[in-house]
Amino acid sequence: MASVMQKVGKHYSLSRWLLCSTGLTRYLYPTDDELRTLAGVPKEKNKGIKDRRNKENGKISNSTFNVPRNLDIQLEKARICSEDVVHLRFYPEYQWLLDFSLYSLLVYAVTEVYTYFVPLNDEFNLSMMWCSLVLLFSIKILMSLTVQYFQGSESIGERSTVIVTWFAYLVVSMGILLVDEATLETGLETAYKSFNTSAHVFLKNYGVESQGPASKLILKFFIAIWCATIGALFTFPGFRMARMHWDALRYCRERKFVSILLNISFIFPFILILLWLRPISKHYLTVRIFSGLTSPLLTERVFDSLRLILILVAVFIKLVLMPVYFQAYLNIANSKLQEQKKEAGRITNIDLQRKIAAVFYYMCVVALQYIVPPIMCLFLTLMYKSLGGYSWSALLDQAEHDECSPVDAPSLNWSLNEESSVLKSAQEFSLAVNSLKQVLTTEVYRGVLGFATWWICFSWFASTSLGLIYQSYFTHT
Repeated sequence: MASVMQKVGKHYSLSRWLLCSTGLTRYLYPTDDELRTLAGVPKEKNKGIKDRRNKENGKISNSTFNVPRNLDIQLEKARICSEDVVHLRFYPEYQWLLDFSLYSLLVYAVTEVYTYFVPLNDEFNLSMMWCSLVLLFSIKILMSLTVQYFQGSESIGERSTVIVTWFAYLVVSMGILLVDEATLETGLETAYKSFNTSAHVFLKNYGVESQGPASKLILKFFIAIWCATIGALFTFPGFRMARMHWDALRYCRERKFVSILLNISFIFPFILILLWLRPISKHYLTVRIFSGLTSPLLTERVFDSLRLILILVAVFIKLVLMPVYFQAYLNIANSKLQEQKKEAGRITNIDLQRKIAAVFYYMCVVALQYIVPPIMCLFLTLMYKSLGGYSWSALLDQAEHDECSPVDAPSLNWSLNEESSVLKSAQEFSLAVNSLKQVLTTEVYRGVLGFATWWICFSWFASTSLGLIYQSYFTHT
């Protein structure tokens, strides 16, 4: 698969297209020759050609001299091309994740179309493996980005922020896990009961007497640890997203439609969070009968499908607005230069050039911080739909389906021939695998994946909200 992606990626790559074919422009740092001319510093011989080559290749000169900070510099712009991005930091990770996510989405779509006409009967859904790999790659990349803040002596503040947010999310998640199912529809209680019942029968058939494989308290503690880790990993992506949102609104002030889309994109995760709160969403839409109506507005099946579709809409809007946010980030180079002009003193040419060049150099890091949370939310939703037994077409289906009825404990009594043979061993292994599948029931998947999807949306919105508060505070001070 990696070889196929490598061959196809040379010609068709969504990740490269988003950076190089959406009209993004980057700011070029001034060369030594330009700085010497503006600052009145005597020029060195034969430096002009070398400076132009360094500027084109993204390299910074080694010769050092000082220029005033308030020097009147006008930065040149250039369209981003494929030759520019291959040298960026974390570009291979960015390209691999986005392209692999696209291929996984295509595999999932083909599988959904196939299973709609030919339902699976005890077969393994291959698309779930692809979705799981995307989630694993996403978490690995987030960890790689977070580890950068724990390296070196200049990131003490970032390290402290990650550690503090980890403990904060741990406390918040422990409080959320205590909320009653009638208020927050996590499904974890039902999942735990179903898992314990099925596991008890499974172990009993193998001669093991047990009331359940794990304590509820222990399971919730490990879930809280996972929640805290995800929240900590989302901290700086949320801060980066908030800064880009703040800048994008400022640059798109005259484009009303884009400004509305930006605000909708920012608030959408909060709307998704509310869809899991029964009193203010599911109760009003599926239980309460308004005056003039004889039935609720939606059935539970339609509401569950609508909730899944809205998550896809939120991710799609994020993808559409990627060029707007990326351009807002690239404009930081010019903003830094304008802020520097208000300062007194002098700065070396190398520091000035690095300040401008670093913005584009970390472009793929910012792209990963932007795209990883929506990707995780998307593929968790896809797994939630398939393994949880939901439907995309609940509005069109007229057939009656049982809604999340308790799955009977699997009957694991079987009779095998007494003679020892290879066939008997194969039958025992097959029955053991099938019985193990029955332990992970639909209720278990709905509880675990439903809560994971909700927590991703919660962490996504909470981190960006904290970042926006931080950005607003320091902007006004």
